[in-house]
Amino acid sequence: MKNILIALSFAFLPAAYAQDATPPDVLVKNVTSEVVEIIAKDKEIRSGDRAKLISVIDAKVLPHFNFNSMTALAMGQNWRAATPDQKKVLVEEFRTLLVRTYASALAAYSEQRFDYRPLRAKPTDTDVTVQVRVLQAGAQPVPIDYAMEKTAAGWKVYDVMVGGVSLVANYRTEFAAVVRSSGIDGLIKELQVKNKGLAKPAPAEKK
Repeated sequence: MKNILIALSFAFLPAAYAQDATPPDVLVKNVTSEVVEIIAKDKEIRSGDRAKLISVIDAKVLPHFNFNSMTALAMGQNWRAATPDQKKVLVEEFRTLLVRTYASALAAYSEQRFDYRPLRAKPTDTDVTVQVRVLQAGAQPVPIDYAMEKTAAGWKVYDVMVGGVSLVANYRTEFAAVVRSSGIDGLIKELQVKNKGLAKPAPAEKK
């Protein structure tokens, strides 16, 4: 359930032409509905076509996440110790890890309902938190909060909090432990191994 909840945090995208003018809370609301509807109606995705789901995520979600900022925050102090080449690979592997992890969970989200909270921010703010509540039958709503920053390319997500737990902070703890024991190259190798494992078809998808 946890992976499914976090998966939704990646499920939004505004139309590219509107990204400069779209307020962050409207962006989240409109695009969450759009992506969940695509998943619900696409028979190939619903039947387990992971490649098609990943292509949807690539096209509609990832352009609105600042993976450079997310990776730097997840690395913490170790980011400054990384070489430019290491930083480039870390961003690529972290991005791939998130895509492949959440591709496996997103298809389960078509039946959820959402409560979009009013944005508490001033028009001049450039760093805001957009609050969404996932409504579940017979259970407490699950809060998903998006930390977003305004950039020249529009609003970008740089962290997600699910149930009060920061995605970036979660990975920071994990990454720091690996760097302590194996160095930055060791972390890169571990991410590459994880990504190769996640790239394999799930048992249900095998013919």
